[in-house]
Amino acid sequence: MAKMTIKGTDDLALKLSNLGKMSTEIAKNVVMAGAQPVADEIRKGLKANLQGSEYSTGDLENSLGIAPPDVDRNGNINTKIGFDGYDSKGVPNVIKARVMESGSSRQKKRPFVRTAVNRSRKNALEEMNKKYDEEIKKIME
Repeated sequence: MAKMTIKGTDDLALKLSNLGKMSTEIAKNVVMAGAQPVADEIRKGLKANLQGSEYSTGDLENSLGIAPPDVDRNGNINTKIGFDGYDSKGVPNVIKARVMESGSSRQKKRPFVRTAVNRSRKNALEEMNKKYDEEIKKIME
């Protein structure tokens, strides 16, 4: 009777086990990699909107940031890109950005977030795929 021995399965099992243990961290890194191009595009759109404005102090641009990724109750990993804090006059930056995006009774809308998200979608997905491949490669080598 023939006998066959397969070697190397323990190593593969260990790598797959490590991959399972680190899946949440990998997903968080992938989400952050995708959020960065979106935030960069939003910042670019904001600069274009504020260019030439005599009232621009830079407070709004400096308040744009990315929150650390978090796991929601459904197990999805999300992050938020938004505006934080107040300007030098005490006005919340999130309200200033919202008025610029949607307009008000006194100010015409000048959308920059919606258009930036649409423009950066493909690049964000590419960056996420690239980061995912990097993370998997690190574990599997």
